Amino acid sequence: MAMYTSLTGLNAAQTDLSTTSNNIANVGTIGFKRSRAEFGDIISSSALQSAGRVAGSGTALKTIKQQFTQGAIQSSLNVMDMSIMGEGFFMVKSTSGTTDMSFTRNGSFSVNSDRFVVDSGGQALQVYPVNDSGTVISTSISDTRALRLPLTSGQPRATTGINLALNLPSDAEVIPNNPIYDPVTNPYTFNPDSPTTYNKMTSTTVYDSLGNPLAAEIYYVRTSSSNSAATTNDWNVHLIVDGTELTPSSGASPMQLSFDTNGQLVTPTTGIGFNPLPIPGGDPLTVSLDHGTATTQYSDPFSIISFTQDGFPSGRLDSVTVDSDGVVRASFTNGETQALGKVAVASFANLNGLKQTGDAHYTATGLSGAPILGEAGSSGVGTIRSGSLEQSNVDITEELVNLITAQRNFQANAKAIETDSTMTSAIINIRS
Repeated sequence: MAMYTSLTGLNAAQTDLSTTSNNIANVGTIGFKRSRAEFGDIISSSALQSAGRVAGSGTALKTIKQQFTQGAIQSSLNVMDMSIMGEGFFMVKSTSGTTDMSFTRNGSFSVNSDRFVVDSGGQALQVYPVNDSGTVISTSISDTRALRLPLTSGQPRATTGINLALNLPSDAEVIPNNPIYDPVTNPYTFNPDSPTTYNKMTSTTVYDSLGNPLAAEIYYVRTSSSNSAATTNDWNVHLIVDGTELTPSSGASPMQLSFDTNGQLVTPTTGIGFNPLPIPGGDPLTVSLDHGTATTQYSDPFSIISFTQDGFPSGRLDSVTVDSDGVVRASFTNGETQALGKVAVASFANLNGLKQTGDAHYTATGLSGAPILGEAGSSGVGTIRSGSLEQSNVDITEELVNLITAQRNFQANAKAIETDSTMTSAIINIRS
């Protein structure tokens, strides 16, 4: 009987040794959680047996329990490497949708040939859908989707408005009154190729519906001054796009700016629209020019206060960022920024009920309960750290001590078996 009791001890020591060896082997595995073998004694007794005279029958493995404590965080140069500071697991799933959802603390992600963000096993990182501001639309597990990086920012946008604020110098000469002009022999005519026919100019780039860049040039010609017989300070504005001068769709042509004697813009108070410019193969370009309320005519030199236009081409992916709340944003070469999703994080009522599937991945079971989904930084789950990885939580010193302990336990049980065998042999060899 003692031999079989010690045999259970040998098996227990062997299991303890295997568990400890596995911990040591995975000391460098990202996101690995160390395991601990737990045993219980075996008692065999009957209803009529004396309670004080029951001898144990050995030991049996109860469970191998994982320790889900936080591992050390190591910095990484890859922005798609992520770690969770606190509770929770990343959610990953095959891009083909043929496998169940897996959960992991291994945040070593990369981008595959189809631009999906995947782990080392090729499973795609799952994110919640978000709106343009990065706010989560739904946290349902059925609404999570694979994170995929776009190559472009989508369709280009044609310019519809140019917003410009500037200062026109109050000492600028009135061009039609310049002595070189004669109303009969040499009448005034605006010519963008002749700097003597305008006072100042500035330029920007606008975009058509196809995303093609077009040069937009704006010329300013002073036509009257309150220093003379006029009561206002007036300027003509010529807008030339892609070499073609546009005509205002309403009001004076060319467009006119009028300032009072304090240098404040009197008219126009809103944007002025221009007739459409035909675009081969695309929609006609229809723009407005708005000088706002910040445009002035002071004694200062000609200067641009602000200059914007609302069009853009189709941009290429430039960079990706992940904030502490797990919102993934892509930036593009055209200046656009797009929220792609928010990293889905799950927790469980019973972590030790999870089933290990390898590579620091787990699947849910009836013992673990269904995944409890939450948003990083709230709902009881941790925050996301981009550009870092969680290392194994194995303490190599502690594991080496456990290794020695398991070895000693194995030797002690082996010695007990040897002793029992010696005693049995002695009894068999007794001669009457």
